[in-house]
Amino acid sequence: MINPFFHNKGPFKLEKVLNFIKVEIDSENLQKEIYDVKDLHTASDKDISFFHSKKYEIAASTTKAGYCLTTKQLSNILPKNCIPIEVDNVLVSTSMITEMFYPDAISDDFDSETTNIEKTSFHETVKHGKNILIGNNVKIGSNCSIGHNTIVESNVVIGDNCSIGSNVIIRNTFIKNNVSILDSCVIGKKGFGFFPNKANNIRYPHIGIVIIEDNCEIGCGSTIDRGSLSNTIIGKNTFLDNQVHIAHNNKIGENCIIAGQVGFAGSSTLGNNVMIGGQAGVSGHLKIGNNVQIGGGSGVIKDIPNNSKVMGYPAKELKRFIKENK
Repeated sequence: MINPFFHNKGPFKLEKVLNFIKVEIDSENLQKEIYDVKDLHTASDKDISFFHSKKYEIAASTTKAGYCLTTKQLSNILPKNCIPIEVDNVLVSTSMITEMFYPDAISDDFDSETTNIEKTSFHETVKHGKNILIGNNVKIGSNCSIGHNTIVESNVVIGDNCSIGSNVIIRNTFIKNNVSILDSCVIGKKGFGFFPNKANNIRYPHIGIVIIEDNCEIGCGSTIDRGSLSNTIIGKNTFLDNQVHIAHNNKIGENCIIAGQVGFAGSSTLGNNVMIGGQAGVSGHLKIGNNVQIGGGSGVIKDIPNNSKVMGYPAKELKRFIKENK
């Protein structure tokens, strides 16, 4: 369930995809069809993926993708079943192909087809305030409430016993049961994904969604961006304080507690039972283990193993931090 809300314009013949990014390869497969663009983990032999950093060597060496955008230096890591497509800039080429398959995902304009809740079937089943707008393809479970001036845009599923606050905007999101979204949150908008390319910044289409599991609370003014080629996930029983930012593709584990003004760059993974103090920052593409505690104001720039306590910038083992800052 990577992109249930965005229409895939494929399949496209390999030759057409290559022409679109202005690349030539010597292959007998130019007339074969490519059905989708996916990450290395989820791609099938009918899909195209991308491999731009040796950090993802293990995933690349075992991918089932039929085709992969990569560099000359990395192409030998791909398995025999995956045809390498060597390009100058992997991320820019991936952005172009994703937009080719999902042109509707590049923009994030407001939903012009919303309807006042008073004119929908939810008027009778949802406890609601004033000035509530509901988009198309929205499902709301039983015993839910929605505060004043909130917009539930198209492509949202809300489970049972959920409380949505006032001045909230939600789109492209699955919310499970017993979830509280406090006032002024923005959930499911596109992430901060673009690639500098000479004079132009190339915007990357975000075709993933946000999934918020059971029994979570999202604090006031928090933002959770939808994924790019995968989903942004908040695990069960995780609580976010006010003004927390979760960027695209992050995977937050279960039973986590994240204090106010914590920010996550894209594509990091948190284990279960993680506690993070206020105003800490977590860089992108990191792996934070289970039962980790991160002190307030820390800057996490590398992976953290299970059962660690860290603090400082760059974040280091707590005892070492205390010793160095006596």
